[in-house]
Amino acid sequence: MSRLGTLGARLYRGEVGYDFVAKRKIWYGVSILITITAILGLAVQGLNLGIEFKGGAVFTTPKTSVSVSQARTYAIDASGHEAIVQKLGNGGLRIQVSELDQAQSNKVNETLSDKLDIPVNKINAEIVGPSWGEQIANKAWTGLAVFMLLVVIYLAIAFEWRMAIAALIALIHDLTITIGVYALVGFEVTPGTVIGLLTILGYSLYDTVVVFDGLKEGSKDITKQTRYTYSEIANRSLNGTLVRSINTTVVALLPVAGLLFIGGGVLGAGMLNDISLSLFVGLAAGAYSSIFIATPLVADLKEREPQMKALKKRVLAKRAKAAAEGVSAEDAGEPEDAETGDVAPAGAVVGPRGNRGRGRPSGKRR
Repeated sequence: MSRLGTLGARLYRGEVGYDFVAKRKIWYGVSILITITAILGLAVQGLNLGIEFKGGAVFTTPKTSVSVSQARTYAIDASGHEAIVQKLGNGGLRIQVSELDQAQSNKVNETLSDKLDIPVNKINAEIVGPSWGEQIANKAWTGLAVFMLLVVIYLAIAFEWRMAIAALIALIHDLTITIGVYALVGFEVTPGTVIGLLTILGYSLYDTVVVFDGLKEGSKDITKQTRYTYSEIANRSLNGTLVRSINTTVVALLPVAGLLFIGGGVLGAGMLNDISLSLFVGLAAGAYSSIFIATPLVADLKEREPQMKALKKRVLAKRAKAAAEGVSAEDAGEPEDAETGDVAPAGAVVGPRGNRGRGRPSGKRR
């Protein structure tokens, strides 16, 4: 078995672990800082909306020797607006200019014909109205609202309302960060971007539900034992799926990174950036929120319950008593829990376990 596979197995069995839940205030602070930065970028710079949302004209030319930078300069001078120029596979150009009406489009078409030395009737000019993009945006917001509502209802039924609230906050967190990155880097927002934003929600929710499922199983009949608090059980469930979450995210990010950095950056296929940036940032943010936000939030909400508060007092009291008597809490006489088995405390930092009877079960001593 590979070293990563061995680590994953040990994490699953609880032999090692990292205390994500106990350090949740650090992760909350990091998330708040990132979110504020994203919101400021959105407020200050705003989104660079594409032609589908602002309206304008698209000019497609046949094969030409004029460079992309030259064509962009010609289009800006003729229209007075920013222009996006892309080289097509047949050697032609696709020139996109926002906020042009029919009269302005005709003027720009004539100027481009003269500068590029291409007959006017060989340049395909199309007027794009903003209403189409507005319809897409409205439908996207509607779809997002319905999706969020269904997610909350499903998680509340399948798990509990605290998990539904935590998952909803994590999804909003991911969307805010992704939109903020678009504002900060200035990438154009197109219908492809909207599709990417809606796609990342499923990826983000998947990892969160996997952890919640393990947490649901691990916390069954939790009040009947005094070995672990709810936060420790939550942390153990999180560690048990950690390697799986990392592997899933890396495998999903690799092809998206290829589209973004190679396709969009190196090869210059700018249209790939529309969807690849939202997928890349959203997948990374979704993995982060599943590990550092969703589960710690559930633990925070759950620990407010009277039953969990009472359990925590019993657990800490038992550990204090065991420490005073010079024995471990597990050797204090409590039968082994079938759900937890032979594990180190769920809040333990990554590292080897102590020398507790390697090769024989824990619980009652021989």
